[in-house]
Amino acid sequence: MNEQADGPDRRHRRPEGVGDKTVEALGALSKALETTERARGRLYDFHQLTGTADLELDRAVELLHEAGHPQWAQRVRTEILGRNVIPGHWTFQIVEAYDATYYRPFHDLESSAVRELAQGRDHLYEAEMKEARRTIGHPDHTAVPPVPET
Repeated sequence: MNEQADGPDRRHRRPEGVGDKTVEALGALSKALETTERARGRLYDFHQLTGTADLELDRAVELLHEAGHPQWAQRVRTEILGRNVIPGHWTFQIVEAYDATYYRPFHDLESSAVRELAQGRDHLYEAEMKEARRTIGHPDHTAVPPVPET
């Protein structure tokens, strides 16, 4: 049962003593991390698309041979197939470096800030925005998900 009849659950309510600027700052930090999550997804898109293109080159090499262009097949095989995308790196190495150098430290810092500054209560900014924007009493504006019937 909620501690509050019609409002956010405890884990989405601001702890006592946490000020507006702290909630806003944690919201901005969270938003920046979410944007980084999107960038990371694009990096995985880049990784998978580049890998798919490289595998498609096998077909191009085969078709060039069949079409009587062995010199072009050889050029594709030796100049492009399996080539580094930046010096010394295939895309998986770029993903690994991004994760180790930027993503994981950012994720860990954001988690630590939420734990230390807001008693581990995440998404306070969004929860308060939801509370301010919803129509109390409207069935599609409830504060929390319904409790499943057992």
